[in-house]
Amino acid sequence: MKFSDLKEGMKASFTKSFTDEDVKAFARISGDVNPIHIDDDAAAASIFGKRVVHGILVTGLISAVLGNRLPGQGTIYLGQDSSFMAPVFLGDEITAEVEVFELRPDKKIAKLSTTCTNRSGKQVLKGTAVVKLAE
Repeated sequence: MKFSDLKEGMKASFTKSFTDEDVKAFARISGDVNPIHIDDDAAAASIFGKRVVHGILVTGLISAVLGNRLPGQGTIYLGQDSSFMAPVFLGDEITAEVEVFELRPDKKIAKLSTTCTNRSGKQVLKGTAVVKLAE
């Protein structure tokens, strides 16, 4: 997408359910082997009572939207500010949505609100992304 095609209020989303395989693969790749993510017994003793998905793995859904849907291919991800509002558990279906709220034509930079919600509509993440279009 060209920068000139972007308009404030444009939205796009991506939905994914997180599996045990996703979490364990991310733990191996990232080195984050915190037992709350990969060990059922340790997680059962935590404040959540069961295993939780890595928060940064959830933010990856936002990257998927930005790079593939809005603005799409060629987007350069400059920054992300995220707050984790609720845990994400194995099997949870999460929808990441981005919405353009500010455009800087002089630098071809866009700011987008970012949210992730679970199937019941509970917000699990909110924040802001800053991207540059490479047109």
